[in-house]
Amino acid sequence: MTAVRAHTYTVDPADLEEFLARRASLIGTVRETHPGLTATVLVRLDDDTYTDTWYWASEVQLRAALAAIATFPEAPLAMALTRDATARNGLVVDRR
Repeated sequence: MTAVRAHTYTVDPADLEEFLARRASLIGTVRETHPGLTATVLVRLDDDTYTDTWYWASEVQLRAALAAIATFPEAPLAMALTRDATARNGLVVDRR
Protein backbone atom coordinates (compact mmCIF):
# COMPACT_ATOMS: atom_id res chain seq x y z
CA MET A 1 0.00 0.00 0.00
CA THR A 2 1.36 3.43 -0.94
CA ALA A 3 2.43 5.54 2.03
CA VAL A 4 2.65 9.33 2.07
CA ARG A 5 4.31 11.98 4.17
CA ALA A 6 2.55 15.30 3.78
CA HIS A 7 4.25 18.49 4.89
CA THR A 8 2.63 21.90 5.17
CA TYR A 9 4.71 25.05 5.52
CA THR A 10 5.30 28.62 4.45
CA VAL A 11 8.24 29.83 2.37
CA ASP A 12 9.12 33.49 2.01
CA PRO A 13 8.76 34.39 -1.69
CA ALA A 14 12.30 35.80 -1.63
CA ASP A 15 13.58 32.34 -0.57
CA LEU A 16 11.51 30.23 -2.97
CA GLU A 17 14.14 29.71 -5.68
CA GLU A 18 16.76 28.67 -3.13
CA PHE A 19 14.25 26.47 -1.32
CA LEU A 20 13.36 24.67 -4.56
CA ALA A 21 17.04 24.01 -5.26
CA ARG A 22 17.62 22.68 -1.75
CA ARG A 23 14.46 20.56 -1.91
CA ALA A 24 15.58 19.06 -5.24
CA SER A 25 18.97 18.21 -3.73
CA LEU A 26 17.28 16.54 -0.75
CA ILE A 27 14.98 14.52 -3.00
CA GLY A 28 17.95 13.34 -5.06
CA THR A 29 19.85 12.22 -1.98
CA VAL A 30 16.85 10.45 -0.50
CA ARG A 31 16.20 8.61 -3.77
CA GLU A 32 19.83 7.46 -3.96
CA THR A 33 19.61 5.76 -0.57
CA HIS A 34 15.89 4.99 -0.34
CA PRO A 35 14.54 4.02 -3.78
CA GLY A 36 11.05 3.52 -2.35
CA LEU A 37 10.39 7.24 -2.85
CA THR A 38 8.20 7.12 -5.95
CA ALA A 39 7.03 10.72 -6.33
CA THR A 40 6.98 14.14 -4.71
CA VAL A 41 4.44 16.89 -5.33
CA LEU A 42 4.78 20.47 -4.14
CA VAL A 43 1.64 22.61 -4.35
CA ARG A 44 1.26 26.30 -3.52
CA LEU A 45 -2.16 26.78 -1.99
CA ASP A 46 -4.29 29.87 -2.40
CA ASP A 47 -3.27 31.13 1.08
CA ASP A 48 0.41 31.06 -0.05
CA THR A 49 1.27 28.06 2.10
CA TYR A 50 2.70 24.93 0.51
CA THR A 51 1.75 21.30 0.79
CA ASP A 52 4.57 18.94 -0.06
CA THR A 53 3.56 15.31 -0.42
CA TRP A 54 6.10 12.53 -0.75
CA TYR A 55 4.84 9.16 -1.99
CA TRP A 56 6.49 5.92 -0.91
CA ALA A 57 6.07 2.40 -2.27
CA SER A 58 5.37 1.17 1.27
CA GLU A 59 5.07 2.29 4.85
CA VAL A 60 8.21 0.27 5.68
CA GLN A 61 10.23 2.30 3.16
CA LEU A 62 8.82 5.58 4.46
CA ARG A 63 9.71 4.68 8.04
CA ALA A 64 13.21 3.58 7.03
CA ALA A 65 13.85 6.95 5.37
CA LEU A 66 12.49 8.82 8.38
CA ALA A 67 14.78 6.83 10.65
CA ALA A 68 17.72 7.93 8.48
CA ILE A 69 16.73 11.62 8.25
CA ALA A 70 19.70 12.70 10.38
CA THR A 71 22.03 11.34 7.68
CA PHE A 72 20.67 13.75 5.06
CA PRO A 73 22.45 17.09 5.53
CA GLU A 74 20.14 18.59 2.90
CA ALA A 75 17.08 18.20 5.15
CA PRO A 76 17.87 20.93 7.68
CA LEU A 77 19.19 23.16 4.89
CA ALA A 78 15.90 22.95 3.00
CA MET A 79 13.69 23.20 6.06
CA ALA A 80 15.62 26.24 7.35
CA LEU A 81 13.83 28.22 4.64
CA THR A 82 10.36 27.23 5.86
CA ARG A 83 8.11 28.48 8.66
CA ASP A 84 5.18 26.95 10.51
CA ALA A 85 6.05 23.46 9.30
CA THR A 86 3.94 20.42 10.12
CA ALA A 87 4.16 16.85 8.84
CA ARG A 88 1.82 13.87 8.89
CA ASN A 89 2.08 10.31 7.63
CA GLY A 90 -0.70 8.30 6.01
CA LEU A 91 -1.63 5.45 3.69
CA VAL A 92 -3.40 5.84 0.36
CA VAL A 93 -6.73 4.03 0.59
CA ASP A 94 -8.19 5.10 -2.77
CA ARG A 95 -6.71 6.62 -5.92
CA ARG A 96 -8.71 7.19 -9.09
